[in-house]
Amino acid sequence: MLLSHVTSDALIFLDQPWSSREIILENLCQRLFDAGKITDKAAFLQAVWHRESLSETGFEQGIAIPHGKSPTVLQPAFAVARLTKPVADWPTMDGEDQVDLVFLLAVPEKDDEGHLRVLSTLSTALMDEANVAALKKADSVAAFLATLDGVNNTPAKPVLPASSQSIIVITACSAGIAHTYMAAEALEKAGAARGITMLCEKQGASGIEDAVTDAQIARAQGVIFATSVPPKGKARFNGKPYISTSVSEPLKNADGLIERLLHQPDGIMAETREQAAPAQRQQPRFLSTLYMGVSSGISYMIPVIVAGGLMIGIGQLAASIFGVTDIGNNRYADHASETLVILHFLTLYGAMIMKFMYPVFAAYMAYSIADRPGLVPGFIGGAFAGGLHYTLWGVSGGIPSGFLGALILGLLAGLIADHLNRHIRLHKHLQAMKPMLIVPGLTVLAIFFINFYFVDPVFGGINQFFQRFIVAHGTGSTLILAMIIASLTAFDLGGPVNKSAGAIAIGLAADHIFPLTARVLAIVIPPIGIGLATIIDRYIVRQRVFDENQRITGTTSLILGFLAIGEGAIPFMLKNPLITISINMLGAVLGAVIAISLGSVQWLPLPAIWGWPLVQNLPAYLTGMASGIAFIALANVFVRYHLIKRGRMAIE
Repeated sequence: MLLSHVTSDALIFLDQPWSSREIILENLCQRLFDAGKITDKAAFLQAVWHRESLSETGFEQGIAIPHGKSPTVLQPAFAVARLTKPVADWPTMDGEDQVDLVFLLAVPEKDDEGHLRVLSTLSTALMDEANVAALKKADSVAAFLATLDGVNNTPAKPVLPASSQSIIVITACSAGIAHTYMAAEALEKAGAARGITMLCEKQGASGIEDAVTDAQIARAQGVIFATSVPPKGKARFNGKPYISTSVSEPLKNADGLIERLLHQPDGIMAETREQAAPAQRQQPRFLSTLYMGVSSGISYMIPVIVAGGLMIGIGQLAASIFGVTDIGNNRYADHASETLVILHFLTLYGAMIMKFMYPVFAAYMAYSIADRPGLVPGFIGGAFAGGLHYTLWGVSGGIPSGFLGALILGLLAGLIADHLNRHIRLHKHLQAMKPMLIVPGLTVLAIFFINFYFVDPVFGGINQFFQRFIVAHGTGSTLILAMIIASLTAFDLGGPVNKSAGAIAIGLAADHIFPLTARVLAIVIPPIGIGLATIIDRYIVRQRVFDENQRITGTTSLILGFLAIGEGAIPFMLKNPLITISINMLGAVLGAVIAISLGSVQWLPLPAIWGWPLVQNLPAYLTGMASGIAFIALANVFVRYHLIKRGRMAIE
């Protein structure tokens, strides 16, 4: 593909003084509109900013490739801005945030193939430092375009002899676009320099491209997983040495990754990895294992939260039109209005989906640690954490362990399954029994005893302590009791501690002893606050302090917060429990104290947005809520920014 075919002289702007990302995108969108490539500048600009909110579009060497898909785009095109001075507010993959060469791509809504073809061609064209330097020095638009076309008309890569070494590369990024292709290109070049054939399978936005065959897998020396999301089809590589790294690492040290695979791999894939010689295996650190496990579990848990929250939200919002604020109450199961019956069960359906949040999280956390043998034990551990055993066993009064239980049981399920998988040795004819029967069976048995003797008793005891603590202080001062209820409500966002606080608070309100103001504020403040933090971070500290998955989760948390569904913020608690829990509790307490001090009162258990008009002294209520939300948002941004600057936290 000749890149000059999807741009023109009128879309190339060299040595411009534009000083911010906003100005650059505004001007380039205007030029695309003037050139007749798009029909609605505002709509396309909105699509570009939406893409910017998903992940960084800046790369190394001061390059940025923003892009947007929109029905307003008539044909694929791109505009270019070369700047006289780098802008410092463009989030980049390497964290430098310095960009002086911008390519803005415009692609029709349904042209996925064209989008990826243009983007991958441009991305790989910009991998060579010499080419980038030539583009930055080009003295005319014609020279600039000639350099671009020259890059993409270079001779084909030499075909290595069939007997040469080969390595399989799997690349995948969260968006599945630029980073996926650039990582593959970097490893291909590093392999060519060593005389090694790199077989790169890109698992991108349009699916799997250049899928490796069984014959290629059999001949390969090993596998490099350069991904920021769990790769697909890992079981194909059983018995092969492998290393796992982020999708950005090949852009920094591709040759080092090849060297590491050949001489010090992370291990041997899946069922046969215990056969690796000790000298060949590099055990991951515990904290690294925990971090990757939590990240993987969260990525699979998020759709569960979104789906469940959406069903609950639809049911409650639709019911509120009919003046019903407790549609989950069983009296609507056989109501005369069929609409209310449907909305009742739709709300219960959403609540049922939410019950699978912890099983899915723990299952994929264990899966990331132990691969397939850890999947079932992790799921069962998560079921314990969600309290499904109390329901199925008919145990009344049982208190589930919640997100901390899911974290502990998911981690232990993965570690136990991984240990058994590596140390149990069987005859080759019995090998198939190990991942299907022996390892899951023994791990599930271990999870039962761990939960029975440790997780349930410990967290049940903690929750009983909180209940007694609330009751003991029930006759204390108004603000002290409000602080206790708010902090415990915000502690685990719908978990057992939250429910314990809620049971006491609702009981006090039912007897008209103490209103629910602190309780309802503490339900909505944390998810809205942390969702807001993921949006404003780049404006407050001029860089992203949340990774791409967290930013997507943050938007969900923000929306669900207005519906009084706190579970949208649970992924943040699972990934950074100490930071998130402490800030949530402080923000909830701050908001409750301010609202109550200003005279706000809410006796009804209606924390969602449609319940706000029923609050006495609504301005005071909203002032307290805004204060708590602002505290949580700003505290999250500044704490994470501080940790990143000190090297104690990394953003992928």
